[in-house]
Amino acid sequence: MRLRMWTYDLAREQAPTHAYLHKLCKLSVENGYNALGLYLEHRFAYPSAPWAAGKESLRPETIRDLQSEFPDLQIIPFINLLGHFEGFLYTEEGQRFACERFKGMQADPTNDEFLSLCRKLIDDTVEVFNSEIIHIGGDETQQLGRGQNSLARVEEYEKSGITDGKAELYGRHFGPLAEYVSSLGRTPAVWGDMFFDHPEALDCLPKETMIFDWQYFSSPEHTSKLFRDKGFRTVFSPTLHTYNSIWCHLPQSERNVREHAEAAARLDAEGVCVTTWECGLFGNYNTILPAIEASGHILANAVAGQDQAKVNPDAALAESIQEYASIIEADGFVRQYLKHGENHEEWARLIGCELPALGGIWGFSGIRSSIKCRLFLYGNPFLLWLRNRDDLYGPKGKAALELSERALPFASSADQRGVCQLIRKSVEFVHYAELAHQAYADRKPGEAITHLSPCRQIFEDLEKVASANHINSCGSMADVYRCRAARRHVEEVILRIKHYGDGSLGYMPSFETLTHPKFMPHDQANWWLINSWANE
Repeated sequence: MRLRMWTYDLAREQAPTHAYLHKLCKLSVENGYNALGLYLEHRFAYPSAPWAAGKESLRPETIRDLQSEFPDLQIIPFINLLGHFEGFLYTEEGQRFACERFKGMQADPTNDEFLSLCRKLIDDTVEVFNSEIIHIGGDETQQLGRGQNSLARVEEYEKSGITDGKAELYGRHFGPLAEYVSSLGRTPAVWGDMFFDHPEALDCLPKETMIFDWQYFSSPEHTSKLFRDKGFRTVFSPTLHTYNSIWCHLPQSERNVREHAEAAARLDAEGVCVTTWECGLFGNYNTILPAIEASGHILANAVAGQDQAKVNPDAALAESIQEYASIIEADGFVRQYLKHGENHEEWARLIGCELPALGGIWGFSGIRSSIKCRLFLYGNPFLLWLRNRDDLYGPKGKAALELSERALPFASSADQRGVCQLIRKSVEFVHYAELAHQAYADRKPGEAITHLSPCRQIFEDLEKVASANHINSCGSMADVYRCRAARRHVEEVILRIKHYGDGSLGYMPSFETLTHPKFMPHDQANWWLINSWANE
């Protein structure tokens, strides 16, 4: 296997110091990797886009130092030059590049200014990184043909006789960019997902382009055939399932890595890239480093036929997810935690294996963690109560509390204790919110306020966890502010109950209405909710 690597997702609000990146590089070398991917998006201080460099962005001089310190480790930049451009698009200077105004995460491939910026970002990257591979993105560009200019271009192509105008638009964008990377003496790389819907776009890419085929719920054996048959070097890309978990689904992560490593060895793929995603929203890289170590050993020792997956190429995604959800053991990953101590092993087993086995909101799925998104991301923590109270107020919530209490004595660091706190505080918030709802429905506003009052402390405690994550693992500062916003919203809801919980409006707004950020007194019909144009 020529390429053995993993990716560190800076784009999700990480703020790595030189010391922390040095630690990750050292870990990579010691555990069988020969490359480390830095997934950058807007979190790199590109000289050509100083307006996009947020606080604590990765600096060029840090990369130069690391390359000098680890000459045998290829540090590969992942820049996104169409989709996942949102960190640029939602700045004042970058909004002019958007495919659709204040919507989505894709730039406009028909915008000449954007195309010029893409080349400048490539120049900046090549100037700093000495890696053979320059990854230019290309995944999840679902807004192809949606903006006014993009739609017009697609229609123009199809009127000229081209069958798939979106494929043409995509190919004409990434083909020249890949060729430009090649002209600078580097190897271009792109993600493979968009080619499944638009295979004609592959014909626009130079053959030296590497395709990273990410398959998080099955082996890449069958999907990668599209690329291998056309002569493209292919990198199989599994993931550690953190984005869809309160922490990490260890059994499914290990299975995914093993399947990709075996397929790469048997099919002589270019290599394997173990991805990690979205360690914002209370993710913590320190807690998953043993899983990253274990993955490196799996790649370095991959044998064709060992751990070979039995794959149904016709299986729907839902079937693959369901099959993955049935996996309950992660022997290899758990053994790696044991190398760090028995407490590490037991903590990882409880949180990474037993907790997901409860099912429901704790179980394995194909989407982001509902707990993390509804409690922190959407600006209204009461969404977690609204949508998931049956899971969290009922037996599964009680069982999760018991598991977190069992795991807490085994937590060997503030990082691991923070995960236990997140589990406990999430359940407690929904518990208090439901008690407040019941009291409010019984027209006992004082009692409802009493039940909600501890929720302020919940978010103060979680803010401390977020601050510790930022200090210890260079994690998200946005999480600190999300906790503050959640606490303020709880305080606002308490005031609303005080003012309107006695029926002074002549009617009692539903608790769902009263806890919503858009609640407006006297708007009894919730016009802000029921009209399709309410958020436009």
